[in-house]
Amino acid sequence: MRDVSEPPNIGPWASRWQARTARLREIEAVLEAAPDSPLDLWFERARLLEELALREDAQRAYLDVLVRDRTHFGAMMSLGLLLATSGDVKSARIVFAEAVLRHPERAVAHVSLGNVLLDENDAEGARASFAAALERDPAQREAYRGLAISYERSGDYEAAERAWRQGFPDGSVAVAPYRGAGPPVRVLLVAAAIGGNIPIQHLLDDRVFEVATLVAESYADSTTLPPHDVVLNVIGDADRSARALDRAARALARTDAPVINRPEIVRVTGRAANAARFAGLEGVVTPRIATFARAELGAAGGAERLSAAGFRFPVLVRAPGYHTGEHFARVEEPGALRETVAALPGRDVLAIEYVETRRADGAWSKYRVMVVDGTPYPLHLAISTQWKVHYFTAAMADNAAYRDEERAFLTDVRGTLGDGVVAALERIGRAIGLDYFGIDFALDREGRVVVFESNATMVVTGANRDPRWSYRRVAIDRVAEAVRAMLKSRAAQHAGARNG
Repeated sequence: MRDVSEPPNIGPWASRWQARTARLREIEAVLEAAPDSPLDLWFERARLLEELALREDAQRAYLDVLVRDRTHFGAMMSLGLLLATSGDVKSARIVFAEAVLRHPERAVAHVSLGNVLLDENDAEGARASFAAALERDPAQREAYRGLAISYERSGDYEAAERAWRQGFPDGSVAVAPYRGAGPPVRVLLVAAAIGGNIPIQHLLDDRVFEVATLVAESYADSTTLPPHDVVLNVIGDADRSARALDRAARALARTDAPVINRPEIVRVTGRAANAARFAGLEGVVTPRIATFARAELGAAGGAERLSAAGFRFPVLVRAPGYHTGEHFARVEEPGALRETVAALPGRDVLAIEYVETRRADGAWSKYRVMVVDGTPYPLHLAISTQWKVHYFTAAMADNAAYRDEERAFLTDVRGTLGDGVVAALERIGRAIGLDYFGIDFALDREGRVVVFESNATMVVTGANRDPRWSYRRVAIDRVAEAVRAMLKSRAAQHAGARNG
């Protein structure tokens, strides 16, 4: 068995952790001595590994179960969920499709397949899966929620509202276990079922914070908010989650606790709105951005419409509400516009001016800083031989010189980029008005900040275990600690105001 370091013996969480670890050791001893032991024992081993957060080991363990019984429903569902939450949606779809084939009577299998089809933008397939789930279980709330998301994305808001009410008939507030020894900092986390949430929960230490999550779409005027010291709104994508942000604002009008990333501020931080907001800032270049109906750009004369709006080729086009380069393309010449736009999902398309940021060495760079409570923290630098730069598809792994450049940026952002760039980033922070967000940018040949994106949805992930990336851990930890300090500070100020 993989070695698991034992945490301090505090509270009921530690007791559960120790009990699971002991049980896992016991099971693995039995299985090593008798590999033909009952399948339930193999499945219990996999579940324990997952509960101990050993996700890769748990995936292999669920596969061990399926090798012994390829129709094992629990192993299929658990493996599919692990794959989906780790971002491997295609593999999750294969697993859930097999679960539906082998167990067509199980509504939850159809729901899980529908959810991954939603992730792959197959709205028609997703609705068919959710309908199949409701045929088998008319009270399947998760199926109604999936239908609501598909209706939201298609703009059928009346149908979406009916489905939300059926999916959340009693509202939705969930409180995560707290395993600290002293009184917790109580955080009310507001999220959107439709997505577009800030991936930040993993930064909240459950030995310090007790987190209650309110799903915005479930909120009704009769909803009772749980006790809280500070609110963290994690709905961060103004382009995807506008209606959820409106509902969140309605809910938070009922609290006097400090709110981090107020929904009404997030609401006006879409790509096009930010481009207009930053346009006049000293030392900042913002590409022109405009929203068009996809049918308009995909029809004859689409290129002329772009030209009339001030765009020149090459031009960038993307579907609103997507990140990490998904549904994002460069159109080199007018004749390619129609086909490119046709491949994008949704009703609208963002047209974005292409600003040349290629370096003297022929590569492209993209810097990311996270701004927490007004202070910019360097998070990563990606360097690529392609114009569309994303960290884990960039050339960093194979180029030690690029990693040295990133290390210098993370160690001393002011020394590597200069006072003018840091001042420009601070201007962006003041202009956007959020408490927590990120800025993706490059530098043009005049040393100005070219803003690619600035919003709250940017991911802060842990460094890869490979020793080549060890230098990144300090920067990641610095952002995490700044978030925790902000939450504790705001909660303490609120407590002081109440007691004063």
